[in-house]
Amino acid sequence: MMPDVSTGSSTLGLINYLFGKGRRDEHTDPHIVAAWDMAGAPDPGRNPEATYTQLTRRLDHHVDLRTRELGGEKPQQHVWHCPVRTAPGDRYLTDSEWAEVARRVVAATGIAPEGDEKACRWIAVRHADDHIHILATTVRADGRRPRTNRDGWRAQRECRKIEAEFGLRRLKSGDLTAPRTPTGAERAKAERQGREQAAREWLREQAYAVAAAVRSIDEYFTVLRSLGIQVRPRIGPETGEVTGYSLAAPGDTTSGEPVWYGGSKLAPDLSYNRLRERLPAQDLADRPEPLADPAEPWHRAETAIRHTHTVLDSGDDAVAQGHLDAFGDALHNLALATQGAHRAELQAAARAFNRARRSAIRADHRAATALREAAKELAYATHDPGGLAIALIVAALHVARAAATWHEQRGHEQQAAAAEEALRHLQAGYQQAAQPVLADLARRAPRATTASRFEQDLRAVHPDQADRVLADPAWPALTTTLARAETAGHNPRRLLSEVGARRELDSAEHPTEVLNWRITAQPNRRAQAAGRRSTVSGTSSVSAAPHPPATPVNMTPEKRGRRH
Repeated sequence: MMPDVSTGSSTLGLINYLFGKGRRDEHTDPHIVAAWDMAGAPDPGRNPEATYTQLTRRLDHHVDLRTRELGGEKPQQHVWHCPVRTAPGDRYLTDSEWAEVARRVVAATGIAPEGDEKACRWIAVRHADDHIHILATTVRADGRRPRTNRDGWRAQRECRKIEAEFGLRRLKSGDLTAPRTPTGAERAKAERQGREQAAREWLREQAYAVAAAVRSIDEYFTVLRSLGIQVRPRIGPETGEVTGYSLAAPGDTTSGEPVWYGGSKLAPDLSYNRLRERLPAQDLADRPEPLADPAEPWHRAETAIRHTHTVLDSGDDAVAQGHLDAFGDALHNLALATQGAHRAELQAAARAFNRARRSAIRADHRAATALREAAKELAYATHDPGGLAIALIVAALHVARAAATWHEQRGHEQQAAAAEEALRHLQAGYQQAAQPVLADLARRAPRATTASRFEQDLRAVHPDQADRVLADPAWPALTTTLARAETAGHNPRRLLSEVGARRELDSAEHPTEVLNWRITAQPNRRAQAAGRRSTVSGTSSVSAAPHPPATPVNMTPEKRGRRH
């Protein structure tokens, strides 16, 4: 059962909508199922003589009294509106059941506490099988405003109780950190325009992806504008400094004017203040220095993401929350930097994890600086990493699973569900990316004598897991990876010991694949040594191309592919 609290300023306008046909003729038999006083509330849906204006006057009775006291000024946003909808697949409730739901919600939210004779006036209108709309005017009989702080959270909590008592589907509890969902009008507008997403949702996704890649607030606004998004900064009247911002999607207008959404209205962590915590003031020209090894950003990101898994077990919630937020950036940039059919799954994982990257716990962003910087380097990577990208997906997959557990242990139900969804997309992306590469590695397996030597190394360092690893179909692929690592300057036995010690292999469904990608992520030691020698001599053995500008997040795959 899903409540959605909002406020407005027109009682008559909302009544016209509730008792009308609906924007797509979806309203059937609209009528009042509960009210502050059923005898005193005219019902235009049941009484042909009752009018919308009569009902408005009855509801606004105390508002009008308060208006006269204020000298003709109506209280701002005095209309309280809360649709309550059952989940898909739930049974349809009777009118009397919906009446009980309405009375409990207005009591729980402070609109009309039980037994309070001076409470606000309200009605509950049912115009469809699966939901009601509760409308209230937020001026009490004594002229005071009701105490409705945290009313959305209190409505959610009461609905969780109602679900249990009515035998309905149990939904996830929230913590007031979820973004606002598009209104019915926004969804209807998107449908009329042939768009799959409402403008609010599209803007939110673009803002998250851009914020993950850029290095300053100024660059954030610049890249958003390059996508055709209108940006309207809010300037403080006294300081002359930016204090907030709003965005408008291309072509999203009402009466010819852009429809603006404040950053905090898109998502709590997209507000100007929250972005400033993660994006320090930095000149647009400040770019990371070109790297001698184009694969280095991938190595750094894989190492930083693996460290995040350790942080989630550290016990410091603020630090862990900071790393989860930075990990969300890493997922967006991983999807941006990789190529292939699995990119769509990585993008879906990043979108899903946007809900898991924040909670009521205040994040320590400074503690996650290394991960965030490593994530941003991915947005400027110009090297096709091959197996390194898959190793990064594997590391991300483990963090997503750990994030789901971390949130679940703290009662963050919505975040845990979002992390699980991201995990499923990462698993699907891994399968799409890994299988062709593993097959190619298997075709290039070294000769039997070399494979036998690697088997002896494996049995020496992992005697308990050796049979499982050798029986895995990916063993020939692992021998190829070990041969390449040996050529790159690694000792195979020592390398197997090191990568196997990072985390135990007992819980791994495919330990051979785990070892393969952990080894793939190891830097080339011979290349590192050559780089150090060339640095000492004052020359560079590898020419590094300058980093390109941030890639717009809605660039087509063909255009993105050209930058690799």
